[in-house]
Order: sequence, then C-alpha cells, then structure tokens
Amino acid sequence: MPIYTPPLRDMQFVMHEVLNVVDDFKAMPQHADMDADTLNAVLEEGGKFAADVVFPLNISGDTEGCTINQATHTVTTPKGFKEAYAKYVEGGWAALGCAPAFGGQGLPLVVNQMFYEMLNSANQAWAMYPGLTQGAYTALRAHGTEAQKQTYLHKMTSGEWTGSMCLTEAHCGTDLGLMRTQAKPQADGTYKLTGNKIFISAGEHDMADNIIHLVLARLPDAPPGIKGVSLFIVPKFLVNQDGSLGERNGIYCGGLEHKMGLHGSATAQIVLDGAVGTLVGQPNKGMNGMFVMMNAARLGVGNQSLGLTEVAYQNALAYAKDRLQMRSLAGPKAKDQPADPIIVHPDVRKMLLTAKAYAEGGRALMSFSSMLMEKELNHPDQKVRQESGDMLALLTPIVKAFITDNGWTATSGCLQVFGGHGYIKESGMEQLVRDARINMIYEGTNTIQSLDLLGRKVLGNNGATLRKFGKLVAQLVEEEGVNEKMAEFITPIAILGDQMTKFTTEIGFKGLQNPDEVGAAAVDYLRVAGHWVFGYFWARMAQVALREIATGNPDPFYLAKLQTARFYFAKLFPETATLMRTARAGSRVLMDTDAALA
Repeated sequence: MPIYTPPLRDMQFVMHEVLNVVDDFKAMPQHADMDADTLNAVLEEGGKFAADVVFPLNISGDTEGCTINQATHTVTTPKGFKEAYAKYVEGGWAALGCAPAFGGQGLPLVVNQMFYEMLNSANQAWAMYPGLTQGAYTALRAHGTEAQKQTYLHKMTSGEWTGSMCLTEAHCGTDLGLMRTQAKPQADGTYKLTGNKIFISAGEHDMADNIIHLVLARLPDAPPGIKGVSLFIVPKFLVNQDGSLGERNGIYCGGLEHKMGLHGSATAQIVLDGAVGTLVGQPNKGMNGMFVMMNAARLGVGNQSLGLTEVAYQNALAYAKDRLQMRSLAGPKAKDQPADPIIVHPDVRKMLLTAKAYAEGGRALMSFSSMLMEKELNHPDQKVRQESGDMLALLTPIVKAFITDNGWTATSGCLQVFGGHGYIKESGMEQLVRDARINMIYEGTNTIQSLDLLGRKVLGNNGATLRKFGKLVAQLVEEEGVNEKMAEFITPIAILGDQMTKFTTEIGFKGLQNPDEVGAAAVDYLRVAGHWVFGYFWARMAQVALREIATGNPDPFYLAKLQTARFYFAKLFPETATLMRTARAGSRVLMDTDAALA
C-alpha cells in the first residue's frame, strides 16, 4: 500500500532557513507577532489531517469515483469524502488563511499553501473541493460588494459553503471571448442566466450545504469578445435576507465528465436555466474579478503537482530500497541477499533524484511566491506591494507550467522505478501519473502559460520585471562569487543570467518581424526561465546547507540537501542549453509544414 509522510522538516527549512519568513512578517502589522513555533505547530497538525484523514481515501476514491442521479441532478462523492470534509470544517482548516473579518484565522498564506501541498499529496481529488472555494473566496473578497461579502464570505470561510468557477463552454476553453452564456437584467437588480458550462471542478457534490458558483456570462448589449464578459454570483440555493437558504436555483449538473484521472473529483457539466445571479464588479469587466481567481488557481495547480511529485518520490524511494533486482555494476552490495536493492543502480537513482530535486525546488519557489502574494496584499509600503505584485505576475506562469511539467516527468519516472508493479493499481503509482496529467492542461494549458510569460510578462514590458529577478540572482552571485565551495551552484546561474538577456532580446526582435517566432519559442523559453528560477533557489538552499556543515552541524539533512543540489545542477539544469538551441530554430520548421500535416 502507498505511504505518505508530510515533509515538515523541508517545509521548516524553506520557511525559516532559506526565506526567513518571520522577518518579513515583522513588517506586516497583521503578522507582526507570528513566530516560527506557531507556523510549525499548525503545519504539524495539518500534516496529521492530510496523512491520517484524507490520504487513506485516495485509492478508494479513485476506484469508486463520483456518481450522478440524473433524475435529481445530485452528485454523490466517494465513500468517506463527505465525512472527511466535515472533519476539515470542524478542525477550522477552511478558515486557515481567510481574513478575521469574515471569521478566518488570518494565518500567513505560505502556511495555507504548505497545508494544501500536503492535501494534494494525500488526495488531490478530495482537495479540489475546498481548493476551489479558496479561489472563489479570494475573488469575492477583492471584487464583491460589501453586501455580497457579508452574505457569502462568512459561510465560505467556515467551509459550510463551497465555491466553483464556471468559465469553460463546449466550443471555447481559454478563449473566453467566444462564450455564449447569457445574463438578462431583472427589475429587482438581479440577472437570469441561461447557458451551459463544462469541465466545472467541484461544480456539484454532497459535501456542503450550498455551492457558490462564480459564472462568466454576457449581457444583452455586451460588446463582442473578452471585453463583453461579466462575472456573476450564482448560488446553488438562493440565500434569504437573514442568511438562511432559500429555494433551489436554476443551476444544476447535467452530467459528469468521465476522466483519465481525478475520479474522486466531480467535474460537472453545468446547466443554467434561468438561474438567478448577482453582478460582481462592473458590467463587461468580469475578467477583472475572474483573473483574481484564475491567478490563485494557477498557483494552486502548481501546488497540486508539487504535492504529487512529493508523494510519488516517497513511494518510489521506499520501493527502490526494498526491491531486489540484479547486482550492482560495481559489485554486490547486499551480499547476504540473492540480489541487490534497485537503489544501487545509477539510473534508478537518477529518477529518484529528479523527483526529489523537482519537489524541493518547487517547494522553495511555491513558498517564495506565497510570500510575494502576502506582501502584495498586506505590506504597508506601497512600493513593496507593487514590486511584489509585479514579481508574482512574472513567476505565476512558471509556477503553473514548470512545476506541472516537472510533476509529470517525476511521477512518470517514479512509476518507472516500480517497473510493472507501478503500472498496476495496487501500488498507487499509476493513479498519481493519471492525476498529474490534468495539471498541465487546466487553468490555461502550459503553452498558454508560456505565451503569457514570454509575450506579456517579459516582452510586454521590455524585460523590466525579468531584470528585477536578475538582480536577485546578481546579488547572490556577488555575495558568493568568491566562495569556491559555491562555484558549482553560482557559476551556472550567473552564466545563464547573462545568456537570458541576449536570448530574450533575440526572440523579441524576431517577433517584431514575425509574431509566430514568439509562439515557436515560448514553451522552450519558459523551461529555460524555470530552470533559472529553480537554479537560484537551489543555490540559496546549497548556501544554507554549506554554512551549516561548516559550523559542524551533524544533521544529515544538510548533506542530503547539498547532494541534491549537486545533482540538479549536473543533470537537470543543463537542459537549458538544448532548449535555447531549439527555441532559436525558429518558426519556419513548424509553420512551413503544410505538406507534412496534409
């Protein structure tokens, strides 16, 4: 059976030894009294909930899946899901990072993200239900009226009500300007919505009393395209003036998608049949509110693959230590056994270390991004808020695409460690691979993220924000440039930093002549940028590890961190050279192919 141990030691390392988050909290009034012991204690309890309550339901939930009663349009989640959610609500976990004004605990976002990493490791399908609520809460808090906030956010904070985001329609996915769902104004200030949505995660279920759908739709006089999209709150049950639940609204589940993975997560086909909704924000400005939820979701999806990478690594490592197969090329290691454990074989170690390096690098980036969001929302200095928001915008597509691409590589590699036993259901590995595959697709495919990074976030401001990240790298290079023990980590990111300037400029000039050049280079460009970012954090982690080892700290954790950093820079980081070469190959070999694709 699969195993899972929350990686609390590594989480503490990232928070307190690499990022020094408590020092940053001192500058933010609402977190000024936060201390490391409190953060650690919360995550320890969160890890117990993930491992003891949610993880045991992962395989059974995948096997059973969700079922729909077509007569009543009700959806039943797998056995144990509803009870686990009740414990989640009872434990106050839904309120962890929510504002005290709405009944939340107001804890830092980095804690909430790490808690969700553990939930994703334990059971990504189950975590989808509360995870969508977090995004809906964030959007309503940012763009809802005071009346809307008072009506919905208290119940969403407590977890009594959940949320969903209803964007996609059968004929349009990312291109939301093509949507057809209509919203007609009513005399009482509400709207009647009619249309169909597909691929709606947590769109219908039996785990909460109400579901607060955030729905994109068009007003009768809306201009064409994305500029004519508005955002609406459409609750499953209408809410009375006193906050009690009223009659059933005209929004229901017409069917469930039959998916490759995430079988325990209800992915609904949603029908709006004169459903009553209220406008969020201004007419035809719906994307302003939805982008808040979408950007939060993109960070959340990166976190999903981080969780899967971690749990896949843990299980593959345990199997590799136990499975006997052949002898080491260097001679027998387990002489009292008929064969050696497969962990002695170099390529098995490569697959294990790849997953470990991607998990620990992803955790550092995810935590750093959470701190940027915290500063953007809560830092008293406006300049810090602005710069944090700019940097977060740059890193969001990298978090989403690079971590999920890595998650697919890592889970597939970990399945390979199991050999044939990974391909059958009992080990749990094939489920992790299936679940990981969707993360590269939803919330904007990874190609869309690549176009966003290169086209908007880099070339869109002539590389200004990219240069700001470059300054972080340059500061580390200057700090450790003469330290010979850091050379194997510092030299690669310094060289790539210089190359990034020329690389970006070259693609930008080509794009001015032919926009397809940007599209042809974007995916490769994002992976180069992703390795540069990961390289920066791996250098910082190696820096801490070397310092601790130099003081005589005997904790093997630091040696393990140093060895993983060396592996990353030797075996994974060099991918950037190939990627820059393929990006420079241009668009002609892709676009001048009509005969090949006839």
